Amino acid sequence: MTLKQLFAFCSFIMCQIISAQSDSITSLKEVLVSDKNLKTYSVSQSVLKLNDSVINKNEALLTDLLNFNSTLYFKEYGRGMLSTVSFRGTTSSQTAVIWNGININSQMNGSTDFNTISGSDYNSISVKAGGGSVIYGSGAVGGTVHLNNDLLFFNRFENNLRLDYGSFNTIGINYKTSISNKKWSAQIGLSKNSSTNDYKYLNRYTWRGDQRWNQNGQYDIITLSANAGYKFNQNHILKLYSQSSNTDRNTSLVVESETKSKYINGFNRNLLEYDGSFGKLKTNFKTAYIFENYQYFADNSLKNYSYGKTENLITKLDVDYHLFKATHINGIVDYSRTNGYGTSFGNHIREISSAALLIRQDFGTNWKNELGVRKEFTNNYKSPVLFNLGSSYKFNDWYNLKLNVSRNFRIPTYNDLYWDEGGNPNLKPESSYQGEIGNVFTFKNLTWTQNFYYMKITDMLQWVPGANGIWTPQNQDKVNSYGTETVLGWKKSFGKNNFALNATYAYTISQDEKTKNQIFFVPFNKATGAFSYSRNKISAYYQILYNGFVYTRADNNPDEIINDYTISNIGIDYDLKFLDSFKVGFQVLNLFNKDYESLENRPMPGRNFNMYLTLKF
Repeated sequence: MTLKQLFAFCSFIMCQIISAQSDSITSLKEVLVSDKNLKTYSVSQSVLKLNDSVINKNEALLTDLLNFNSTLYFKEYGRGMLSTVSFRGTTSSQTAVIWNGININSQMNGSTDFNTISGSDYNSISVKAGGGSVIYGSGAVGGTVHLNNDLLFFNRFENNLRLDYGSFNTIGINYKTSISNKKWSAQIGLSKNSSTNDYKYLNRYTWRGDQRWNQNGQYDIITLSANAGYKFNQNHILKLYSQSSNTDRNTSLVVESETKSKYINGFNRNLLEYDGSFGKLKTNFKTAYIFENYQYFADNSLKNYSYGKTENLITKLDVDYHLFKATHINGIVDYSRTNGYGTSFGNHIREISSAALLIRQDFGTNWKNELGVRKEFTNNYKSPVLFNLGSSYKFNDWYNLKLNVSRNFRIPTYNDLYWDEGGNPNLKPESSYQGEIGNVFTFKNLTWTQNFYYMKITDMLQWVPGANGIWTPQNQDKVNSYGTETVLGWKKSFGKNNFALNATYAYTISQDEKTKNQIFFVPFNKATGAFSYSRNKISAYYQILYNGFVYTRADNNPDEIINDYTISNIGIDYDLKFLDSFKVGFQVLNLFNKDYESLENRPMPGRNFNMYLTLKF
């Protein structure tokens, strides 16, 4: 697919069924937002918010939701297996995942497996493009993904239940209940997603001519969550967020003769938060405990396994002072203590303190400016001074210009520093400078956002062979990444007929500075598209995803690539209007039975089906 064809694709097909807010995030008056800095200090960057209707029209796991509804590129080790992300040509550990304002990237490997997270566990999911290390710390280089559980304070008692059953014995259960009044707000949730995952490989056979299929691909993911808030009065609010999850997942075989293995991992997250208002002075205090662990069974018929665990204690104080009518000054100090221990990296404690200053200045309603500076202090590495400077100016009703420059970083992980053998305790953090220009056009029912960016990454970590053939990480790579992102959205109603057309497109160059080669597993082109229609009790949609080819080797060998692919989904549901809502739906995934993979020798399933029932009462 040529570049010209892709631009035509974006202009005429358009993308996901989303409520996209590229310039800001607004919330209902009754909602207490769990991450206020996402709204307050992102005026000069692009933020895409995915609402409930989008989440419900996609498969349960977060990979599928973001793959079809954003410019993020995902590399999957098979359906439901390990899933890593690339944002603006960066690595998987350079995209930070933020849970209610707290960075939850793994302390062990620095990244997040998006196939261990269910999108339906959250009220809203937002994707912020560009650097965010000043606020969110390590890994917020290419962008950030925000998982929010926002609390509502008004009289209600609401239950939501969704049941799914699909091909390969795929079962999904998601239940959420919300109880609140003007003083209290509570949410309790349960989600379970499992599958035998035994799909056939299209057009693939053994040397004997037997049909190949996905062996040892079973998975089972269970997540429990509970959130609560209490308003002492309008000026003092206490909130508690808690979430526990366990993923029991086999690892799909590349060849039938491989030993069957499995990987069990889980986490427990607890966050206590206090909001206080004292006139012009506002305070936000967070303390969090995050536990993560894994067990790897090289042979799942045996009881022997390797393991890793980390316990992370975080405290964070955010003080906001309303200096003048349109000037806010935020001072942030935080401290984290991580205790990591495991089979391959021993027992180590890491303590990090940081201080940040944020300033927001609004010159009227049309011109908004922001500045941020952050410095970390630790004995484990030397941290650079980070900064963020941005401006947004709305020239008129139809054009808004955004400018942003920032310095961001990623710290070495436990695996990088302490892995036995090969860990390197003398590593420096990866550092990046980034500049971007955003253009937001609004014409009646049409919104068009066009971003251009340039990023220079230094001290990139790469594991290379060393003495005695032992691989060890070194700060040796420099990468230049630049490109453009397009988001289009249009909605229109004709009587009782409602239509939505939207689109995203990303063109990405991410090159090694020395060799000028494209970074492997970064596509030059990615586009998503969808059309939706609803009338009275019925709604239907069509989705499309295009991923361009990717190199799988650093030398850009043209014989070692993953071919480009285009896949489509279609769905329809009908509301029986029993209780508040009683919807019955049916989806066809990979509609045209495309044979594709995002990682070599890891085929994805052909055409498959899902039916679901959603009740709201």
